[in-house]
Amino acid sequence: MGEIATSNRQVTLFYNSDSPRGEKTLAYAKAKHLKLEEIDMLKTKLTGTQIVELAHKLHLEVTDLINQNHPAYASHFEYHNFSEDDWIKMIQHNPEIMKQPIALKGDKTIIVETPTDILKI
Repeated sequence: MGEIATSNRQVTLFYNSDSPRGEKTLAYAKAKHLKLEEIDMLKTKLTGTQIVELAHKLHLEVTDLINQNHPAYASHFEYHNFSEDDWIKMIQHNPEIMKQPIALKGDKTIIVETPTDILKI
Protein backbone atom coordinates (compact mmCIF):
# COMPACT_ATOMS: atom_id res chain seq x y z
CA MET A 1 0.00 0.00 0.00
CA GLY A 2 1.33 3.41 -0.94
CA GLU A 3 1.59 6.67 0.93
CA ILE A 4 -1.04 8.39 -1.20
CA ALA A 5 -4.53 7.56 0.00
CA THR A 6 -7.11 7.40 -2.76
CA SER A 7 -10.85 7.06 -2.67
CA ASN A 8 -13.61 6.49 -5.19
CA ARG A 9 -15.54 9.21 -3.37
CA GLN A 10 -13.16 12.12 -3.88
CA VAL A 11 -10.58 13.48 -6.28
CA THR A 12 -7.09 14.19 -4.98
CA LEU A 13 -5.53 17.02 -6.96
CA PHE A 14 -1.78 17.67 -6.91
CA TYR A 15 -1.24 21.12 -8.40
CA ASN A 16 1.00 24.17 -8.41
CA SER A 17 -0.75 27.34 -7.20
CA ASP A 18 1.56 29.48 -9.37
CA SER A 19 0.52 27.61 -12.50
CA PRO A 20 -2.38 28.96 -14.57
CA ARG A 21 -3.34 25.39 -15.54
CA GLY A 22 -3.28 24.28 -11.90
CA GLU A 23 -5.36 27.22 -10.72
CA LYS A 24 -7.88 26.85 -13.56
CA THR A 25 -8.21 23.12 -12.91
CA LEU A 26 -8.79 23.73 -9.21
CA ALA A 27 -11.39 26.42 -9.96
CA TYR A 28 -13.13 24.20 -12.51
CA ALA A 29 -13.26 21.25 -10.08
CA LYS A 30 -14.75 23.50 -7.39
CA ALA A 31 -17.28 24.95 -9.84
CA LYS A 32 -18.37 21.40 -10.69
CA HIS A 33 -18.70 20.70 -6.95
CA LEU A 34 -16.31 17.76 -7.03
CA LYS A 35 -15.39 16.41 -3.61
CA LEU A 36 -11.75 17.43 -3.61
CA GLU A 37 -8.56 17.06 -1.64
CA GLU A 38 -6.19 19.80 -2.76
CA ILE A 39 -2.43 19.40 -2.49
CA ASP A 40 -0.51 22.51 -3.52
CA MET A 41 2.96 21.16 -4.30
CA LEU A 42 4.50 24.56 -3.53
CA LYS A 43 3.16 24.45 0.04
CA THR A 44 3.25 20.70 0.74
CA LYS A 45 6.59 19.09 -0.02
CA LEU A 46 6.17 15.68 -1.63
CA THR A 47 8.16 12.79 -0.25
CA GLY A 48 10.34 10.70 -2.53
CA THR A 49 7.94 7.81 -2.06
CA GLN A 50 4.98 9.97 -3.12
CA ILE A 51 6.80 11.13 -6.26
CA VAL A 52 7.68 7.56 -7.22
CA GLU A 53 4.12 6.44 -6.45
CA LEU A 54 2.64 9.17 -8.68
CA ALA A 55 4.97 8.17 -11.50
CA HIS A 56 3.99 4.51 -11.16
CA LYS A 57 0.27 5.33 -11.03
CA LEU A 58 0.73 7.26 -14.29
CA HIS A 59 2.80 4.38 -15.78
CA LEU A 60 5.76 6.74 -16.14
CA GLU A 61 9.34 6.94 -14.97
CA VAL A 62 10.15 9.71 -12.47
CA THR A 63 12.13 11.49 -15.18
CA ASP A 64 8.92 11.70 -17.24
CA LEU A 65 7.33 13.80 -14.48
CA ILE A 66 9.78 16.62 -15.20
CA ASN A 67 8.55 19.46 -17.39
CA GLN A 68 11.84 20.24 -19.13
CA ASN A 69 10.13 23.12 -20.97
CA HIS A 70 9.38 24.95 -17.72
CA PRO A 71 11.45 28.15 -17.37
CA ALA A 72 12.64 27.08 -13.90
CA TYR A 73 14.08 23.89 -15.36
CA ALA A 74 15.86 25.72 -18.18
CA SER A 75 17.29 28.35 -15.84
CA HIS A 76 18.57 25.89 -13.21
CA PHE A 77 19.50 22.75 -15.10
CA GLU A 78 20.98 21.48 -18.31
CA TYR A 79 19.97 18.16 -19.78
CA HIS A 80 21.72 15.32 -18.00
CA ASN A 81 21.12 11.65 -17.52
CA PHE A 82 20.32 11.80 -13.80
CA SER A 83 19.51 8.88 -11.53
CA GLU A 84 15.97 8.44 -10.21
CA ASP A 85 17.13 9.74 -6.81
CA ASP A 86 18.55 12.87 -8.47
CA TRP A 87 15.25 13.53 -10.29
CA ILE A 88 13.35 13.07 -7.02
CA LYS A 89 15.58 15.59 -5.26
CA MET A 90 15.19 18.02 -8.16
CA ILE A 91 11.39 17.81 -7.85
CA GLN A 92 11.51 18.16 -4.08
CA HIS A 93 13.67 21.28 -4.25
CA ASN A 94 11.99 22.72 -7.36
CA PRO A 95 8.36 21.48 -7.32
CA GLU A 96 7.41 23.90 -10.10
CA ILE A 97 9.26 21.70 -12.64
CA MET A 98 6.95 18.75 -12.04
CA LYS A 99 4.23 18.15 -14.63
CA GLN A 100 0.89 18.98 -13.09
CA PRO A 101 -1.92 19.02 -12.20
CA ILE A 102 -2.25 15.35 -11.41
CA ALA A 103 -5.67 14.02 -10.41
CA LEU A 104 -6.35 10.73 -8.62
CA LYS A 105 -9.62 9.02 -7.87
CA GLY A 106 -9.73 5.39 -6.80
CA ASP A 107 -7.43 3.41 -9.12
CA LYS A 108 -7.37 6.09 -11.84
CA THR A 109 -4.65 8.74 -12.16
CA ILE A 110 -4.23 11.35 -14.91
CA ILE A 111 -2.14 14.36 -15.77
CA VAL A 112 -4.65 17.14 -16.44
CA GLU A 113 -3.86 18.81 -19.77
CA THR A 114 -6.93 21.08 -19.79
CA PRO A 115 -9.14 21.91 -16.79
CA THR A 116 -12.06 19.90 -18.19
CA ASP A 117 -9.89 16.74 -18.11
CA ILE A 118 -10.68 16.54 -14.39
CA LEU A 119 -14.11 15.23 -15.38
CA LYS A 120 -12.44 12.21 -17.04
CA ILE A 121 -11.48 10.92 -13.64
